[in-house]
Amino acid sequence: MSREKLLVIVSGMIIGVLAVILVHLGNPANMGFCIACFIRDISGSLGLHGAEVVQYLRPEIMGLILGSFAAAILFREFKPSGGSAPATRFVLGIIMMVGALVFLGCPLRMLLRLAGGDLNALVALPGYVAGIWVGTFFLKSRFTLGKSFPQGSSEGYTAPAAAVILLVFLVMAPPFVLFSENGPGSEYAFWGVALGAGLLVGLLAQRSRICTMGGIRDLILFKDTHLFAGLVALLLVVFVGKLAAGFFEPGFTGQPVAHTDGIWNFLGMLIVGWGAVLAGGCPLRQLILSGEGSSDGLITLLGLAAGAAIAHNFGLAASPEGVSLYGQAATGISLLLLLIIGILNSRSGLSNKTNAGSSVAGD
Repeated sequence: MSREKLLVIVSGMIIGVLAVILVHLGNPANMGFCIACFIRDISGSLGLHGAEVVQYLRPEIMGLILGSFAAAILFREFKPSGGSAPATRFVLGIIMMVGALVFLGCPLRMLLRLAGGDLNALVALPGYVAGIWVGTFFLKSRFTLGKSFPQGSSEGYTAPAAAVILLVFLVMAPPFVLFSENGPGSEYAFWGVALGAGLLVGLLAQRSRICTMGGIRDLILFKDTHLFAGLVALLLVVFVGKLAAGFFEPGFTGQPVAHTDGIWNFLGMLIVGWGAVLAGGCPLRQLILSGEGSSDGLITLLGLAAGAAIAHNFGLAASPEGVSLYGQAATGISLLLLLIIGILNSRSGLSNKTNAGSSVAGD
């Protein structure tokens, strides 16, 4: 086993252990880490949406960015860059968030839910794989959002600086920052522990390049298990941890922050998988890229935050009762937009089975 693959496996294991610990210390069940959910909570805390039960400045997100930033600086990989189709990346961020909130979780939470016994995630997983599989057809058709170019230092420091400001807001709690008094937003581990976990995962993810989409994409395209091994390690560690702690509760009903509408669980994660391929990384990977100085990753993150605001302000987000008619319509629109973006940015048409385009390099 190569040193690089071992690092990915160890990273997956540590992420899994920390996810179990964070839930034990107060985070919502099956939500030790959920990039989409945590960005949604931050969006609400800043007043971008009015869903009072999901408003909190999640320090895990700030830690992920700052951990990636620290690792990039330490290993001389901090190279500010950007300029690759920013408007399209912003839209892809919105689309991915809509899909995630139809399912009620990002790909990372999908794995955590599955390891905790939530069989609704077992329905969503094939959807995620199917979305990535569809995305690979566009990669084979030389899909590209164009090249990124070197940027000034201010571009690269934007995401880390924003993370520090959000941490100050969390600690100082100024009156314009909103905090949930009940619901998932009111459940959290002590901020110092959560920040520390985020920092460690950010550092490990920057070094290992772990990505939920990348692992499955590489397995489909190249039969490469390098990144996929980290996902398996994460899943197994969380499963064992939940089982040992007596928190493993298999079933479809009664699962925390979840619904049982199978078709929408499948389609929601299909959207996230497809969108992640076109954007060059899953939501976790976009955070890590932004910490490395990529304004392309930051633009995608801003799209995710905007998507959370749109989803909750217009009733698109699912609830434990299911997916609203508006959410179902948004799912169909998102699929159509992904198809349009894929076609418009493919250089040789869907029938051309040539090498994957530059979006693969985003991971």
